[in-house]
Amino acid sequence: MITYDYPLNERIRTLLRLEDLFERMLHFIAAEGPEEHHVALVTLFDILEIVGRADLKFDLVQELERQRQILLSFRNNPDISEDALSGALYEIEQSSAALLAMQGKTGQYLRENDWLMSIRNRIGIPGGVCEFDLPAYHFWLNRDAAQRGHDLTGWITPLLPIRAGLGIVLRLLRSSGRPERQLAVRGAFQQMLSGRAAQLIRLRVPRSQAAVPEISANKYALNIRFTVPDMDMRPRQLEADVEFELTFCNL
Repeated sequence: MITYDYPLNERIRTLLRLEDLFERMLHFIAAEGPEEHHVALVTLFDILEIVGRADLKFDLVQELERQRQILLSFRNNPDISEDALSGALYEIEQSSAALLAMQGKTGQYLRENDWLMSIRNRIGIPGGVCEFDLPAYHFWLNRDAAQRGHDLTGWITPLLPIRAGLGIVLRLLRSSGRPERQLAVRGAFQQMLSGRAAQLIRLRVPRSQAAVPEISANKYALNIRFTVPDMDMRPRQLEADVEFELTFCNL
């Protein structure tokens, strides 16, 4: 199955983007080639661009506290495992403490690194980080892979509490809904929401089904149009029926 997450507000959209960027950076840090480490550094700058926005850290702390209060209400409930509940509460409390321990503007230590900022300023220029433009960066890319990995790990580590916090929030959000089997007749599906609250919509489509969902939603209706995945032509609606799973998620 292929899963498609579709956020219904800007806050969840930001968390999903950060989740993708953190996973990508940590993947490329674990590699050893200079090309992979270049991608990791570019991704670090993308993360920095997002985490520097106001209130992200405090939004995460507030949401984690809200979830902690909800979990506390399940204390002494015979249908809830006390061990599982205690583990979830401990994870939330540790994550909140780590977020609160982050001092100053998020990522400021990176902005104060002139060498990194010189690379960031040229990274958006096509071919702007060639060796004749940034010889110091070329030197770094030719250093031992372990040293480059050490540098990258040092730059991303202070931001990992953000990753841990958003990971908890998104995990709770994704597990909040129940999948429903649906059918898109001739590639089209519409459902009236009738006041149904949701922050995230999840679609799961069989890998064997050559169909790509185009999703649009507002507070009144959800519309899904499945298209043919043809990389050489403009997307066109699929004429066949498509079976899929649909989940509405809300914290």
